[in-house]
Amino acid sequence: MTNTRIGLLASAALIWAAPELAPQTGTYDSGGPLLPEQAAYDVTFYDLDLQISPADSSIEGSLRVVARVGGVISSFVLDLDSTLGIRSVSQHLDGQESALPFERRGGKLWVELLSVARPNDYVDLEVRYGGKPRSAPNAPWSGGFTWSRTPSLAPWIATTCQQEGPDIWWPSKDHPSDKPDSMALHVTVPAPLVVATNGRLINIESHHEGTTTYHWFISTPISSYNVALNIAPYQTIERSYTSVTGDTIPVFFWVLPENHDRGLKLMPEILDHMRFFEELAGPYPFRADKYGVAETPHLGMEHQTIIAYGGRFQNGSMTGGVDWGFDALHHHELSHEWFGNLVTNSDWKDMWLHEGFGSYTQPLYLERTQGVEVSRAYLANIRDNISNSSPVAPRESRTAKQIYGGDIYFKGAWILHTLRYLIGDDAFFRAMRRLAYPNPALETVMDGGQTHFATTEDFITLAEEESDSDLGWFFEVYLRQPRLPRLITQRRGSRLELHWEVPSKLVFPLPVDVQLGDETVRVDTPNGRGQIDIPRGVDPIIDPYGWVLMERAGR
Repeated sequence: MTNTRIGLLASAALIWAAPELAPQTGTYDSGGPLLPEQAAYDVTFYDLDLQISPADSSIEGSLRVVARVGGVISSFVLDLDSTLGIRSVSQHLDGQESALPFERRGGKLWVELLSVARPNDYVDLEVRYGGKPRSAPNAPWSGGFTWSRTPSLAPWIATTCQQEGPDIWWPSKDHPSDKPDSMALHVTVPAPLVVATNGRLINIESHHEGTTTYHWFISTPISSYNVALNIAPYQTIERSYTSVTGDTIPVFFWVLPENHDRGLKLMPEILDHMRFFEELAGPYPFRADKYGVAETPHLGMEHQTIIAYGGRFQNGSMTGGVDWGFDALHHHELSHEWFGNLVTNSDWKDMWLHEGFGSYTQPLYLERTQGVEVSRAYLANIRDNISNSSPVAPRESRTAKQIYGGDIYFKGAWILHTLRYLIGDDAFFRAMRRLAYPNPALETVMDGGQTHFATTEDFITLAEEESDSDLGWFFEVYLRQPRLPRLITQRRGSRLELHWEVPSKLVFPLPVDVQLGDETVRVDTPNGRGQIDIPRGVDPIIDPYGWVLMERAGR
């Protein structure tokens, strides 16, 4: 999910909430510890059939869920916003459909199964529901439906639900650790509206009453919060892109008719961004379906294979109005196809694997296209938004709202920048690519086997393996607690002494570059201390190229 902008990070998002380690029971939050009844099953397939009524902002439909049971359960628990009504619940078993009793408990739907389900059993349920879903007053920072209008006053509808979870508009298991293997969507809208959503388009079905059903199929695992509807009288711009694998990928840009020419102008940059990420992190992961971009009434989101783009074709839409010479919003959201959708945090406490990595790819792109000085300027700009108010990657489970905002974006990016300095480009970029694709064989896979979950510990292991070094001390200071290390320098005659002051007296032997005239020397700091001789008449400059994330003087 993109942040509001670099120049003015949404201040409300910086307020960190203390963890609540009880299972998440509210509707308007996602993740956290699972109820035992939900931890006991794994969703393999969702089939969502939905009719959208723009006239009264309502929805009506059904959700079929197939799940593999890993424990012993007599009740099946799904999440669904209490603002939506349940029409009926039934179970498909042995070719028969039987109505089931159910109970609403806040944001949870408890269903009594026909019989006890045991390990390796499959449960097949259908929930018919409907009503007026929550509206998103400030999408994408608040979840729900956006019921907007195009400049020509046609309906323009979009869904967002990263922090709140998909249960605010369809029944689901609302947790990042559970992705269905595949999913079908059948969305009916008044003609001539177009539905752009995840996966690949299977069929368009017209009805005599003036509605159209768009049948889509997602062939690979998907995080349920990434399922998104984009509805408008879109015009479609289509191109073919040749992947680094040689595969041909269909690329679509669904734009409002008023912006068709702008969409045509942006398309070459979209394809250039794709090439950059393929060369950086490996092949586009969802080649079997498509890459899609949909113009939206909200700013942006990383919905898998259907990126939400609301940048109004302004390069500075995500960067406080500053134009860095490329569309940073599209670039950031595309980054999540690798860091977020291909590799996904199994708990929101590790969300920096999405947002920190996604944020660091913008200065990497600038470094490649405009040079290192521009990249450093970008990094210096985002440095001003680091708050150091909470750990980037706490060890305890978090919900989406508890972890979102804070420092997972820009501090996460800066931590990666400092890690790159510490272990060198070769090791760093190998570790980054291995986070996306743990082994090269997965780069040829398109059946869903390429998608996987990861934790902060997984990335630490990759970085240590690629650099052949112990990095626990580095991540302990930067990720597990909020305060930055402080470098104390003292000059004694011709000698400059350096000393790291670190919270809780943690070990921190990070080397530091010191510029001495025309020469730059890397000073080791074993046990957190180092020293260097200074030639007469030379004023040393500490960290002259801005590699190290540390507390600033006077702060």
